[in-house]
Amino acid sequence: MPEGRVFVQCPGDTDGDAVPEIPDPNVACMHIAGSDGFATMADGRIQYVFGFSNVTGIPPGQVLKTAELGAEIPAPLIKAKEGQRFYLTLTTLPMKIRPDLFDPHTVHWHGLPNATPIFDGEPMASIAINPGSSLTYYYQVPGPGTYMYHCHVEATEHMQMGMLGNLYVTPLQNDLPDGTDLNGFTHAAGNLYVFNDGDGSTYYQKEHLLQIIGFDPIFHDANMNIQPLPFADMVDSYMMINGRGYPDTINPATDLGASPENNNRPSQKVPSLVTATRPEKLLLRISNLSTVHFSTITIPGITMKVVGKDAMILRSTTGQNLYYETSTLSLGGGQSAEVIIDTSTVEAGTYFMYTTKLDELSNDQEDFGGLMTEIVIQ
Repeated sequence: MPEGRVFVQCPGDTDGDAVPEIPDPNVACMHIAGSDGFATMADGRIQYVFGFSNVTGIPPGQVLKTAELGAEIPAPLIKAKEGQRFYLTLTTLPMKIRPDLFDPHTVHWHGLPNATPIFDGEPMASIAINPGSSLTYYYQVPGPGTYMYHCHVEATEHMQMGMLGNLYVTPLQNDLPDGTDLNGFTHAAGNLYVFNDGDGSTYYQKEHLLQIIGFDPIFHDANMNIQPLPFADMVDSYMMINGRGYPDTINPATDLGASPENNNRPSQKVPSLVTATRPEKLLLRISNLSTVHFSTITIPGITMKVVGKDAMILRSTTGQNLYYETSTLSLGGGQSAEVIIDTSTVEAGTYFMYTTKLDELSNDQEDFGGLMTEIVIQ
């Protein structure tokens, strides 16, 4: 791809790599590329995928070489601050394995109330980015919470193939002056909160992102082999957290998914082993972008306090906290939740977090896998 077709817009960036030479604390930039690649399931099966990769810091003339067969499952994390001006450039690359496909891609920030349709990523109301082209999305970052993002072109196909990722926004309350009184809770510099709660009730010390997705191997194989895609018969027999099924979820390695098919580049970089040290307050940002399944998860022996759903604090119109404690959490596709675990009330040990739908606890035909991970409290 000629350098001129990769066009990054980022204030303060003079060489087109999305890294400002003149930084502004109120501005953030990122450059991602859409392409294809391969991912390895927990039973060893290699699946053809579509995905995004992070090319921030890569000179324009090297983006094609860097991102070819570089699809990541899940997509690179997007983390932003409330009120920040965020510039996200998407470059769509040709499909290495399917050069016959001319599919464009978009970025849809799921749940964001966009001020203008052009940056929404829904191609009927905005625009899509054809192979060999770039578009920079601009966001005036909204209120805090756990969002998610995905390609919205032929959404069922592209999401099933892997074009989805974690995204969250941190609140302004994190940056209050040291000693600020929050209705009886004293803010200290460095404190972290899920929302601008005004009372410190969403304070946490450690966080983990857990995104539920699923793959239908028949659909992925049909896409690779240029066969009719079985939309009506889609069934996800590989249910995963952050692109991995158990026991790969607890593997701390960030280089999983490397195979000869994708030039030994890692495609599944995000482990899902949750760790905390008593008495830390642990935040789980849980989202579901499965195109087929509605999932209910549980953590036997641990009580979860849900403080937010779908990037909104659970609070009444009169300001009353509506947080609730539960042993199970149900999320459909496109939903998210913020869950706080007070580890001071939990005995040290290893706990399992898994789906209550037992047929999702497998890696296709292999038992004892799928939508499960471990929480280690020390």
